[in-house]
Amino acid sequence: MIKFRLSTLSAFAFGAALSFSGVAAHAQTAVTTPIQALDQALDSIQQEGSGNFTQRSAKLTPVVDQAYDLETVLRSSVGASRYMQLSADEKQQLLSVFREYTVARYLSSFKRGAGAKFTLSSDVRPSPVGSDQIVTTHIGSDENMPGTEIDYVMRQENGSWKIVDVLLEGHISQAAAQRSDFGSTLSSGGVNGLIAVLNKKVKTFAED
Repeated sequence: MIKFRLSTLSAFAFGAALSFSGVAAHAQTAVTTPIQALDQALDSIQQEGSGNFTQRSAKLTPVVDQAYDLETVLRSSVGASRYMQLSADEKQQLLSVFREYTVARYLSSFKRGAGAKFTLSSDVRPSPVGSDQIVTTHIGSDENMPGTEIDYVMRQENGSWKIVDVLLEGHISQAAAQRSDFGSTLSSGGVNGLIAVLNKKVKTFAED
């Protein structure tokens, strides 16, 4: 009877371990899926032989919407205190052009025939801050692998994981870099000035 109980407990423990492993794997997949979809979309766009900027933008925009929490990225890029001072209408206008800017920058970086290779790491590690998680992608070429490390800071909102920052080489925050750029423009030209600058950048990317 004792042997039976021990074996039963062992089987239960083994089953619990498998169950926990499955839950952990599922949770990890949920964090990496948005980055995998983004990498695949960028790879597809750079391999396409046709399609103008507007068509490629229409294809990439919904993927960016799914992968990013653009409002959180924008708030970090503007600065939380300054962002809170904006009116609802200003926030909406700025978010709209920031969305276009984010998509256009990707399209400019991954042009048709660029030949970039994406390697998504299966490992997910915790961020030093809060409960955020970090997913790593390496972007390189056939001659330069694994290439440049891109770390996506992921945050869970309403059951979905979204990008809230991008780290270059593991420590250079894109939001912090943008905050430096956006801050000077906001100080000199206000929200309308920043909107004008971002619209100009979108146009430049579209013509590139």
